Amino acid sequence: MSVTVAVDAMGGDHGPSVTVPACLDFLAAAPDARVILVGQRAPLEAALASAQPALRARITVHPATEVVDMDEPPADALRHKKDSSMRVAINLVKEGVANACVSAGNTGALMAIARFVLKTLPGIDRPAIASQLPTWSGQTLVLDLGANVNCTAEQLLQFAAMGSALVTAIEGIERPTVGLLNIGEEDIKGNDVVKDAAELLKASGLNFYGNVEGDDIYKGTTDVVVCDGFVGNVALKTSEGLAQMLYAFLKSEFTRNPLTRMAALLVYPVLKAFKRRIDPRRYNGATLVGLKGVVVKSHGGADRLAFVHALKRAHAEVEHGVLDRIAQRIAGMHGIPGDAADAVRVPTAAGPSGPAAANA
Repeated sequence: MSVTVAVDAMGGDHGPSVTVPACLDFLAAAPDARVILVGQRAPLEAALASAQPALRARITVHPATEVVDMDEPPADALRHKKDSSMRVAINLVKEGVANACVSAGNTGALMAIARFVLKTLPGIDRPAIASQLPTWSGQTLVLDLGANVNCTAEQLLQFAAMGSALVTAIEGIERPTVGLLNIGEEDIKGNDVVKDAAELLKASGLNFYGNVEGDDIYKGTTDVVVCDGFVGNVALKTSEGLAQMLYAFLKSEFTRNPLTRMAALLVYPVLKAFKRRIDPRRYNGATLVGLKGVVVKSHGGADRLAFVHALKRAHAEVEHGVLDRIAQRIAGMHGIPGDAADAVRVPTAAGPSGPAAANA
């Protein structure tokens, strides 16, 4: 299956200096993929000047005159920047020219524009931000990570269903375990929303493990961890800060004096493996799950390696039919009339002869 990814090439802290080289690396590793770079033509063509001809042949440049600023209010980006690289890239997914969109731009604007343009899947009130985090034995999917500060119990149930379907599609786990993030494992713990969500999850038919605590995320107690966006974002940012602090502490201790520096030489392979294992770049790429289209959010400050991982994430979701999986699971849980999967028009890339080719 050929997969075409529309890239908001102007988004993020670095723009084309990161997005274009990352796209070339991605294409080198994914021979079945194509990329549409959306943005201002001059800087994009300049960044592509030294690209290998075989890779350049699988890249289309689609012009967009505007750029959404990282600190721009989402409402302003939605209403006033209809020719932004972010919006044009999302439009390409809606039109079926691209199978997925990847952006490192303003998170709030990306969510607002994607929700307005693509709409949500049947049975989904709000999209959520989902991302995989490392555990002792592998990784776990956590959602929501910041899209929805206040959630109802029903919306937490929807997040659980979407997360479960996502893990099934990508990881091949037929019945992923689902944990509800709480301040304790006991049923009596938590606020009313979490308690009500637990009751809904018990009756949902999902493989509900029960309440889990913050340390369970990294123990890998469950395959999916569900929470509202306020809690999820705090947990994520705290985890990133802790990982950076631990590595800084180790570096400081091993460079304290000549003896510790000698010891560092002996354990360098271990330190290198440790750094790689906790490197957040390897987990870059959060899915805006619940939309009628694949949209992946890269960290705004992502470097070349991190952005490649976001592109790979989008490619994998298209390849594994994530939209259909989520639609089917939601339809089964909510009793939506008809086949909800039929309501999802999975985009088919137009390829080099399609509408975008005229702008190459």
